[in-house]
Amino acid sequence: MTSRPLNDDEVLSEMNKMVAFIKQEAMEKGREIRVKADEEFAIEKAKLVKQEQQAIDSQYEKKRKGAETAQKIAQSTLTNKSRLKLLHRREEHLQDLFSTARSAIVELAVDEGRYVQFLEGVIVQGLLQLLEPDVTVYARAKDEGAVEKAAEAAKKSYNDISGRDVEMSIEATLSDELAGGVKIISGTRRITVDNSLDERLRLLEDRLTRFALPDAA
Repeated sequence: MTSRPLNDDEVLSEMNKMVAFIKQEAMEKGREIRVKADEEFAIEKAKLVKQEQQAIDSQYEKKRKGAETAQKIAQSTLTNKSRLKLLHRREEHLQDLFSTARSAIVELAVDEGRYVQFLEGVIVQGLLQLLEPDVTVYARAKDEGAVEKAAEAAKKSYNDISGRDVEMSIEATLSDELAGGVKIISGTRRITVDNSLDERLRLLEDRLTRFALPDAA
C-alpha cells in the first residue's frame, strides 16, 4: 500500500505530539535536577551546620577549660596563702611553747627540792633502761650535791622496782652551759642514757614540731 503525504493538519498534530513529548522530557529532567540539587544543598547545609557546631563546641570547650584553669590557679593561690599563714601561726605558737618550756627548765634547776626529785626520777629511769650492776652518773659541778642526794634515793627506788642492786659513781664533769640533768653511762661504757634537761627539751621540741606539722594534702 502506497503511503500518502501528510496534510497540514496531520503535520501540525505530529509536531504538537513531538513538542509535548519534548516538553514532558524537559519537565521530568528539570524535576530530577531540582531533586538532586535539593539533596546536594541539604547535604552541604548539614555539613556546614555540623562544622559550625563543631567550631562553637571547640570554642566553648576552650573557654571552659580556660575558666577551670583560672579557677584552679585562684584556688591554689588562696590555699597557699592560707597554708603560709597557718605555718606562720604554728611557728609562733611553737616558739611560745619552747620559750615557756625553757623557762620552766631554768626554774626547775633553781628549786632544789623539786630538782632533786626530778634527778631521782631520771636516774631511776636510766637505771631501768641499762639494768647493769654498776654505772657512772655525769652531772654539772654545781649539781654534784643534788645528784648525790638523788642517787641514794634512786638506788632504793630501783631496787624496789627491779629487785636489783646497783653501784653508782658520780662524775661532775658536764658543762655548766647545760641547763641541768644527768647522763648515765653503763659499766661497759657502751651505752649512754642522756637525761639532761637540754636533751629532754630537744626531744620535746622535736615531738611538738612533728605533731604540729599540717597535712601535706
